[in-house]
Amino acid sequence: MPASAQLADWIDSRPGARSIALAGASVVTAPGDHAVVGIAADDLRRDLAAVTGRTTGGGQIWAGTIGRNAAIDRLIASGKLDAKRLRGAWESFVIATVEHPAPGVPRALVIAGSDRRGTAFGIYELSRAIGVSPWRWWADVTPLNQPELHVRAGTQRFGPPSVKYRGIFLNDEDWGLHPWAATHFEPEAKGIGPKTYARLFELMLRLKANTLWPAMHKVTPAFNANPANAALAHRYAIVMGSSHAEPMLRNNVGEWTAPGEDFNYAANAKGVADYWRERVATNARYESIWTLGMRGIHDSGIVGAGTMEDRKALMARILADQRAMLAKAGIAGAPQVFTPYKEVLDIYRAGLAVPDDVTLMWPDDNFGYIRRFPQPSERDRPGGHGVYYHLSYLGAPLAYLWLSTTPPALIAEEMGRAFDLGADRMWIANVGDLKPAELATDYFLSLAWDVPGTRAMGVDRFVARWATENIATDPAAEIADIFAEHHRLNFIRRPEHLQWWRTGERVRGSPYDAGEAARRMAAFDRLLERLQAVERRVPAARRDAFFELLGYPVESAAMANARLFAAEAHDRLRDRDLDAALVQAKSAHAADRRIAALTAQYDAVADGKWRGFIAVEPADGQWKSYRALPPVLPAIAAGPVERAPLPQGEAAREVAIEAETLAGNWRRVDGLGRNGALIASRSGQTVSARGSFTLPPGKWRLTAELVPTFPDAEGAPLALDLMLDGTSHAIRLARETGDAAWSQAVLDNRLAVPVADAVGGGAHLIALSASGGGVLVDRLVAIPISGE
Repeated sequence: MPASAQLADWIDSRPGARSIALAGASVVTAPGDHAVVGIAADDLRRDLAAVTGRTTGGGQIWAGTIGRNAAIDRLIASGKLDAKRLRGAWESFVIATVEHPAPGVPRALVIAGSDRRGTAFGIYELSRAIGVSPWRWWADVTPLNQPELHVRAGTQRFGPPSVKYRGIFLNDEDWGLHPWAATHFEPEAKGIGPKTYARLFELMLRLKANTLWPAMHKVTPAFNANPANAALAHRYAIVMGSSHAEPMLRNNVGEWTAPGEDFNYAANAKGVADYWRERVATNARYESIWTLGMRGIHDSGIVGAGTMEDRKALMARILADQRAMLAKAGIAGAPQVFTPYKEVLDIYRAGLAVPDDVTLMWPDDNFGYIRRFPQPSERDRPGGHGVYYHLSYLGAPLAYLWLSTTPPALIAEEMGRAFDLGADRMWIANVGDLKPAELATDYFLSLAWDVPGTRAMGVDRFVARWATENIATDPAAEIADIFAEHHRLNFIRRPEHLQWWRTGERVRGSPYDAGEAARRMAAFDRLLERLQAVERRVPAARRDAFFELLGYPVESAAMANARLFAAEAHDRLRDRDLDAALVQAKSAHAADRRIAALTAQYDAVADGKWRGFIAVEPADGQWKSYRALPPVLPAIAAGPVERAPLPQGEAAREVAIEAETLAGNWRRVDGLGRNGALIASRSGQTVSARGSFTLPPGKWRLTAELVPTFPDAEGAPLALDLMLDGTSHAIRLARETGDAAWSQAVLDNRLAVPVADAVGGGAHLIALSASGGGVLVDRLVAIPISGE
């Protein structure tokens, strides 16, 4: 039997009392409505035809914005449509069946929006309800056939969103999105241009996102250098902004043509101000978020002031002058954002007065751990707070640009805590090239739209629903489990971080002995077996989507590990067992060739649609200090190249006490940690937990393993009190980005803290307590002391 569409719970495949037939339905809009309403309506017509196979013979769908659609306004005035919660609301909508909306029309499905995006979101919500994924184009999620569709009688209400401005930042696009657009999809634009942005804007609306920071590297044509881009964003009702390094909607690396040293407001205020003023003049008529402040060209430090007092005075002058430009252009009330990042954070801490109506945008540490949260004294500011969050990154200590492996559970933890502490004005995720970060992007934006609802669903249920929507219904639970194990294994070490030395350090191999490496690869091999079993149950129409969303990232990550650990096994064995060493050498090459074959398959998928998009890290020799070096594979003789199991080693004697097994009032967090679960403290509360464990005879060293988060309070240490057999151990960890401890922690996704040496065998009691949020305890590990 062919697979059918996955329907929302208010859509039926059979008619019911007072239901409305969607197969062949006509979509009616008003000529005077916003352009985005017409765009969304056209997409809905195509979506209905794709799912049902019909273009005529159904009911009527009325879609419009309050105040822009006279027919819908009359329904509200007559009481036939309840819009009390819509008037004045932000990006809200209702989808309701209405009896006798007009003479000769027995009933209609009405989609009414509070504003232009609310209406567009409502139209795309109906598309999603009938089984059309937001990732239809970007991940080739072919709609499944459902000849009959009916909307149940009643009203569905949506909005307002939890976070006002929700969006993405295209970044580090040099190796994926840009070359694909420049050579394959949109060569006429010489890179990312209107054709690509139109597809992106549609995706954003389908995901209920409203804000974009466009691609901005030097290789990419600057977004606003082509006026067609800003006009297109206006038609799609997308709010345009720019990153913390690009004040006043200017793309400095592409648009500042004077010498870099002249980008100096202390020495060249007129030149820089004229440069900013030009953009205000061209874009004042569009809905934008204006980034204030200043840094150097291409995310370098601000220049022109030496002492901190001079820097503070210069930044205050810059803010005042930028706001004066906006006021003169008649847009003083436009949203404005200031990001205290790197040296700008130090200026803010030194007492820089940022106007209260400006949103403070707090960044993570580039690896998914938010480094500063709104403090109690700041939370009442009218401009509110936002978060700039990384799902992809080019920078120290090592970049991660190839495969998306940030666990949704980490996004849930960090962004959920930020929301609780007052960051609800603006969320932007750096998604890199967007592919293959589809799941993480979707989760981030779903959480931003509805924090309570997405939280209540839980990560596992969200991923299973997402798998149903984008891959297949039958194996959705298994797909969610595969994603969970994929994220668990790669949280231990990302595929791009399979290098254990950093720039300037002595080269060293992985810390895994033969047994640990073999166990890690055995886990990957079991995951691949499950992947292959699931693939056989995916409908033919969704095989491309399966490969893009799940198959490629999961198998490529496994092969990156197989390549490394086989090469290391060869090196260990070479001097004592040449035959075994050569087997591992061939296995390393087999894994390397498999990565190449998978990437070639990506180039060919969907009839070559994504040719040149996926680039295996390191993609080239640029930015060497931030990227792992290409793997060194052993020389091998010609002959068959096959993967072989790693040689087994002795079982580890370490004893792990999983924190989630302790009893207490900490929160359990699934989807994080070495074993897939851990415990987390609570903002504004004191938590405690206790339990016992038994060690074999001998002497043991005890270590606590925490996730490298930051505490709620700025500048405070990460604090955990641990009681072992009645003896207190106060763990206080200073958290500073950029130092050696931070670098090690973000590569390991772990803070390993020594607790006690020479712990004897036998039974032990342990208790953990913490105050405030941000403490995530994974496990306690006891390691035998050598010689005991």
